[in-house]
Amino acid sequence: MADVEQGSAVPSGSAGVGSAPSGGAEPVNGTAQFVSTAEGTALAYGSLVLMALLPIFFGALRSVGCCKSKNSSDMPETITSRDAARFPIIASCTLFGLYLFFKIFSEEYINLLLSVYFFVLGILALSHTMSPFMNRIFPTSLPNKQYQLLFTQGSGENKEEIVNYEFDTKDLVCLGISSVVGVWYLLKKHWIANNVFGLAFALNGVELLHLNNVSTGCILLGGLFVYDVFWVFGTNVMVTVAKSFEAPIKLVFPRDLLERGLEASNFAMLGLGDIVIPGIFIALLLRFDVSLKKNTQTYFCTSFLAYIFGLGLTMFVMHTFKHAQPALLYLVPACIGFPIVAQLHHPMSRNIPETLLPAPNMSATADEMIVAMVTIHG
Repeated sequence: MADVEQGSAVPSGSAGVGSAPSGGAEPVNGTAQFVSTAEGTALAYGSLVLMALLPIFFGALRSVGCCKSKNSSDMPETITSRDAARFPIIASCTLFGLYLFFKIFSEEYINLLLSVYFFVLGILALSHTMSPFMNRIFPTSLPNKQYQLLFTQGSGENKEEIVNYEFDTKDLVCLGISSVVGVWYLLKKHWIANNVFGLAFALNGVELLHLNNVSTGCILLGGLFVYDVFWVFGTNVMVTVAKSFEAPIKLVFPRDLLERGLEASNFAMLGLGDIVIPGIFIALLLRFDVSLKKNTQTYFCTSFLAYIFGLGLTMFVMHTFKHAQPALLYLVPACIGFPIVAQLHHPMSRNIPETLLPAPNMSATADEMIVAMVTIHG
């Protein structure tokens, strides 16, 4: 991810890990540079690693539960090998299309539309994230009324349901709290509000986007590995879109927090794509461990440690060479390589059991997958 000037949009998830320097420093080669303290840098990088691990860990745990859920709103979208193979190509077309849009049309109006779009998505994602916690803390003394939102088309025998959504008082409370955060983000674009929405997007992505087997995961990770490296190092398209794109599709943490407090403006950042893409693969391995019906989570723990290693290596290289890095360049080999080594040393099973394979009606269409994944990966 390239450095951007203060006041520009913080780069989006597809470009990996980077920093946004403060505009108060003297510009060098056209880019303002900020010399952060060692303590501030360590705090920022450590916070990003922690924030990246939270949605992966809890999203993976919730992905096990949503497979057993009978609620249609919690049913996962399953990514097939065909979807995985097509995604890097379609994502490249989408990225280049955004690049042309920002070149042709006014950046201000495009970002206004994006802000409204992610305002709605963020509220829904945060509401879904909060729902399990609200079920635990909601006072039993308060009535929990049931509601139904139903839209139909036609009449009599030709009546057709367009929308049929059931919810209760707990869901309305979650929606109200999420709306407050949404208005805060829409008006202030504060980095904390950005992170709240970003964490919600990431957790929902890991929970609800499922790979049907390990080979599909390898195809997806391998394709996006090439996609990330090409568009970051091979062209300026990714950086241009990243600088122009204003949306909560990255996690940020200020490196000057110790000096400026909550008004800090020099951000280290990590794109949601670098969390969700490896995260759905790690969640698959957890479901695999659970399906083995043993008391160990060998593959999950191995891949989780691999993610920590890969992300740490990304930040080390970026800090050493003072150049933003595509995180998938380091995360993909680690997340695939570590479990392979674990399989060679502790062969538990040669095949993914049938319990991990999706039912025929659970397979996501390419369009559904693209809407979900392009949003979080840029």
